[in-house]
Amino acid sequence: MTDIHTHTYDNGLTLLIEPMAGVGSLAMSLLLPAGAMYEPADRLGVGEVLGEMIFRGAGELDAKAHCDALDRLGLHRSSEITSTHLRLGATMLGDQLDEAMPLLLDMIRRPMLADDTFGPSRTLAVQAIESLDDEPQRRVMIELKRRHLGEPRGRSVMGEIEHLEAMTADDVRDYYAKRFVPRGAILGIAGKVDVDHAIERIGELLGDWSGDAPTAIVEQPGPRGYEHRDQDTQQVHIGLAYDALPEPHADSMTQRLGIAVLSGGMSGRLFTQVREERGLCYSVYATYAAARDHGTVYAYAGTTAQRAAETLEVMSDVLTKLGDGVEADEFERAVVGLKARLVMQGESTAARASAIAGDQFAVDAPRTLEQRAADVEAVTLDKLNDFVAAHRLTDPTTLTIGPTALTSPAS
Repeated sequence: MTDIHTHTYDNGLTLLIEPMAGVGSLAMSLLLPAGAMYEPADRLGVGEVLGEMIFRGAGELDAKAHCDALDRLGLHRSSEITSTHLRLGATMLGDQLDEAMPLLLDMIRRPMLADDTFGPSRTLAVQAIESLDDEPQRRVMIELKRRHLGEPRGRSVMGEIEHLEAMTADDVRDYYAKRFVPRGAILGIAGKVDVDHAIERIGELLGDWSGDAPTAIVEQPGPRGYEHRDQDTQQVHIGLAYDALPEPHADSMTQRLGIAVLSGGMSGRLFTQVREERGLCYSVYATYAAARDHGTVYAYAGTTAQRAAETLEVMSDVLTKLGDGVEADEFERAVVGLKARLVMQGESTAARASAIAGDQFAVDAPRTLEQRAADVEAVTLDKLNDFVAAHRLTDPTTLTIGPTALTSPAS
């Protein structure tokens, strides 16, 4: 069985290390308590700009020199904003930890955040939001999340254009100083790694890092119900959302299997009954987003304006009738599908680094692939059917984007 090593430094940083036999690469995933839900209410998008600026010079190296140093190591890196964190990810050869970590961690400890890098970083953030006009499928899910979850959990991680336009480099530097702190930060490492050496080396690089970011938030519920956003197009994009279990709940894997029955590939109920049998839409799916203290099921369908009302009706009917029960063959396909995804995750150092860091935040402990497989095995068909019967779709939040509002949205 795989061992995952956990070490907490005196400054509050939690380090998780999962050695993986037979791989030559090493991946890291660093979660910083700088997600969109902690951004100032009048500066939404500051985390997105910060996530770009940390790649534009760090330590003693300007943007080009720092980029060249990482490229010479063949190191792949990325950043992303979620509701709860800013995540810095990187993948490298396993024997490059000593060379790569100082360069990567300088992006966290000593980013330049220079004035001349602010303008281009902000422009990219604005352009990303403007591009949503050409990506209505993505836009509908962003707006649906906002309407369902409210403030600040439902915020778009991309921010708001008017806030970005009013933003200054000092706003970014202030956010950095308050949120790039070790207490509450989680670093996951997976792959070819010497555990003791990694603990010691990272301690040398980050041992004198200090700071504590408050994580309390004031929540405002979303309006939910139905909303339509006009867009001059022949297509209609439909989003549905409803409450589900948080990740730490004992039945979260049961919930996940239920959604796999609905949307576990081309044999899922939504695909077969809405798209294949009735030909109502070109795309349809459902997904389960489980967080530490809440969970949501999101469903999407893209169709024509003429078929939108019927698509929504049939889509809602399929979601509701899951509560009538799951057949044995559907259950087996869902189980096999989840197990296959676990196997594929186990072959990726980046996926494992991200997973163990995410687990530490969501459930206060990293979970091995063997533990996750055991969670799947523990769900029986009878247990799943009892669960879906007790958790039928009720009162979904519905959002559409297209030429006209629907007269009979799901409710």
